[in-house]
Amino acid sequence: MTKLRVDISQVNSFIGNQNWLAVQDEMHEYHRQLITHSGHGNDYLGWLNLPAELDNTLLERIKADAEKIRQMAELFVVIGIGGSYLGSKAVIEALGNPFEDLMGGSDYPYVVFAGENLSGSYHTHLMALLDKKEYAVAVISKSGITTEPAIAFRLIRQHIEAKYGKAEARKRIFAITDASRGALKKLSDTEGYSSYVIPDDVGGRYSVLTPVGLLPIAVAGFDVEALVNGAMNMRETALHSSDFNQNPCTHYAAARNLLYRSGKFVEILVAFEPGMQYMIEWWKQLFGESEGKERKGIFPAGVIFTCDLHSMGQYIQDGMRLLFETVISVGETSTPLVVPHDPENLDGLNFLSGMRLSEINRQAELGTMLAHVDGGVPNIKIIIPSINEYNLGQLIYFFEFACALSGYALGVNPFDQPGVEAYKKNMFALLGKPGFEKETASLRAKLSKP
Repeated sequence: MTKLRVDISQVNSFIGNQNWLAVQDEMHEYHRQLITHSGHGNDYLGWLNLPAELDNTLLERIKADAEKIRQMAELFVVIGIGGSYLGSKAVIEALGNPFEDLMGGSDYPYVVFAGENLSGSYHTHLMALLDKKEYAVAVISKSGITTEPAIAFRLIRQHIEAKYGKAEARKRIFAITDASRGALKKLSDTEGYSSYVIPDDVGGRYSVLTPVGLLPIAVAGFDVEALVNGAMNMRETALHSSDFNQNPCTHYAAARNLLYRSGKFVEILVAFEPGMQYMIEWWKQLFGESEGKERKGIFPAGVIFTCDLHSMGQYIQDGMRLLFETVISVGETSTPLVVPHDPENLDGLNFLSGMRLSEINRQAELGTMLAHVDGGVPNIKIIIPSINEYNLGQLIYFFEFACALSGYALGVNPFDQPGVEAYKKNMFALLGKPGFEKETASLRAKLSKP
């Protein structure tokens, strides 16, 4: 099968050949550290071999549970935050029909998400929907005490038990959690929920190829085996060599770090297909949590073109020259829609008559790239043959491997996220959580100042 490719031809003029030569040995060392488990955070490298280690028994169980859920539910509620929902939502949105819920008649449950925010309005609307629909739930958390999903699960557990009774509710709840410890593991064992394990050595943002992502994706009706096979293909490529010509992961990691060192501190991930919006959101978490430490890191942002050319396009073209773009370029789309001929031609678009929208979108992509490069914005292109499960599997593993290399290039641990705890401590103190009394007084004093 055709593999993902990286094109850095629109970066070279911003970096120079000498810098490329210098970084090759550096990337070789980071690649060695990663595959030998000798770098920072080496106790969280379970994702590295995950595609090859997923056994058929687990995949068959996931598919069987997906079929059970399909038979009992119109909606499948996925409760989680960060990596516990972004990976599955990214794949489902990329592969799905954006209007499917309005059209009706799907053979598969519609997947909705909860616990990724603390909005009372959002969850009130969700509860009203659950009153009217048959549903099942996946609750995803290693600890079971992360605030946002824990609150959502309290609400939904109460609702599902009241709606179906405790015995039936137990059959409709699937827990994806730690193998041996934590509040959710304890509750799952007590109640007898069907449960899956999040491996200890796989962090949340690297967990899409575990049951965290695979169960919701399977419930939505997509081919999880093809997704895993795509990731396995990219894994073989990524592990084989650090050479730029053979390994797109090292090529991308090197390019973005050389641009960072030249003063390009913001990376904008671009897609020309609206369905890729949540793939961009997943990527933002992956790189933001992995690199943003010790006052270092490329700031990850994202846009969908051509829509955002009419909002952010002005800044990208003419604003501060501190950014570069990485474009996910899709080789083929399956849509044959063409522009019709209009005898009056009042809009002046008859020169496009008979042309496929996908081809017009392609030329918009090329024209945008040329304009932005001319405006001083380097452009990396990641080319996938088409949007399907196999190619998304390639893309996911590609970004995971490149992110680990990039973290090493920055000199940080790409597998922890110490800064995430800061807001939690303040929130707990302001909410009056026991044990935070000193912090509560201090924060309230700060807030009272004019």
